[in-house]
Amino acid sequence: MKILVSDPLAEEGLEILRKEKDIEVEVAVKLPLEELKEKIKDAEALIIRSGTKVTRDLINAAKNLKVVGRAGVGVDNVDVEAATENGIIVMNSPGANTISTAEHTVALLLALSRNIPHAYISLKEGKWDRKRFMGVEVHGKVLGIVGLGRIGGEVAKRVQALGMQTIACDPFLSPEAAKRWKVELVEMKDLLRRSDYITVHTPFTEETKHLIGSKEFALMKDEVRIINCARGGIIDEKALYEAMKSGKVAGAALDVYEEEPPNKNPLLELDNLVLTPHIGAATKEAQRNVAIEIAHQIVDVLKGRTIRNAVNVPSIEPEAYEEIKPYFGLAEKLGRLQSQLLKGRILAVRVRYSGEIINYDLAPITTAILKGLLEPILKEAVNYVNAPVIAKEREISVTETTSDTLEDFASLISLEVKSTQDKGSVSGTLFSRRDPRIVRLDGFHVDAVPRGYMLIASHEDKPGIIGKLGTLLGDGGINIAAMTLGRKAKGGNELTVLNLDGSVSEKILKDIEEIKEILQVRLAKL
Repeated sequence: MKILVSDPLAEEGLEILRKEKDIEVEVAVKLPLEELKEKIKDAEALIIRSGTKVTRDLINAAKNLKVVGRAGVGVDNVDVEAATENGIIVMNSPGANTISTAEHTVALLLALSRNIPHAYISLKEGKWDRKRFMGVEVHGKVLGIVGLGRIGGEVAKRVQALGMQTIACDPFLSPEAAKRWKVELVEMKDLLRRSDYITVHTPFTEETKHLIGSKEFALMKDEVRIINCARGGIIDEKALYEAMKSGKVAGAALDVYEEEPPNKNPLLELDNLVLTPHIGAATKEAQRNVAIEIAHQIVDVLKGRTIRNAVNVPSIEPEAYEEIKPYFGLAEKLGRLQSQLLKGRILAVRVRYSGEIINYDLAPITTAILKGLLEPILKEAVNYVNAPVIAKEREISVTETTSDTLEDFASLISLEVKSTQDKGSVSGTLFSRRDPRIVRLDGFHVDAVPRGYMLIASHEDKPGIIGKLGTLLGDGGINIAAMTLGRKAKGGNELTVLNLDGSVSEKILKDIEEIKEILQVRLAKL
């Protein structure tokens, strides 16, 4: 068996791999794509960090690849969909660099408050300009934490020791869980208005891209200070530049950027900045930990042992996985759909299995549902290992029941979710044991393929509504790929589910909402 290591990996991790007598380890870093495609042809495992881009093209060149391991948290440099299609496990090593990133966040916060980098440069230049570097105390100030996961929680613990008040916005965290961190849970607008400092700790997704932009800066206090050690792009850098130029933002400390390295970034023109080159996890301890963790995980997979920390495969024995694999995609999509359709924080999840499926181990399938529920916001922070743990931390109640009644389908997964503002239900099955279908949605019988963009509209059961929907979408250049209708009784309410070839703009959604017969319209991406 051959393991290819295409990015620098701590020696402690390489030693673990080399101890295995039947495993060949080849380290080949910074290879051009064509050379890497040749090297990977006979490899059964690939270990990377952030440097190697595991594209669909590279995956197609890997004839024997079984697993890709990322020594770190994010897998945004891996085409997970292409890997899954090819039966390749993708795993990361979450948690190993949590402390390092949290400490770096606090270091940037303090450096920004006391102008440490600028004072250092001035002193090196032979100057003694004490008045120029007047700072501010952090004691008594309010730190707003956007995303209270592992790193956000560790940041909270550390700044509380400095006397800071901590508030946070996290769509999945319950007030009770926030109390354990000694953090006040608030809505995003309240956080923006109240915070003296704001730090972001969310993954980078379509939903979090430019999460903080011009509108958000307008809501903030004057002379607020911004810290980002999470992902570039969560903060709109053009909007940040304007806010800093105007004086609205007193200063910013950044470790990540929309484009890295940020050579032509206009922010570099400003003086009230503290910048580091994406080194939040660059400590000896973190790099050693992620290398050791991913090395053990890779060996376990190649030896046919337990799969751990996989982002696209549950942690079960490989033989059992093959038996119930078709249900995981369905389960994830049911969870992902409900996550996007409901408003508010999730409080309770109830899963009911019926029919032949109850003969399998259902725990991994429930985990797949939880992963789908949590992933739209938390993204790479959620995997098949930690999804139940994250749900428990956020005090989301999870109930699992079974029934051997066949009902209308050989096997059926039914999901009910309750949030602070909403509740919803969805049921799904497999046609021919491989094709996922949504067969019930909020009590309506439907036949929808859970794929791509889905527009779900509830409306009065009257003639002409489908035509109005089609006209608005057509005028916007959006093609309808498939359509299914459901109703409970003639003349009552009806549910229309459309599979679309592209996303829908806010303007079109608003135009649809203004159709007088429309009761509610929602958009989801699966």
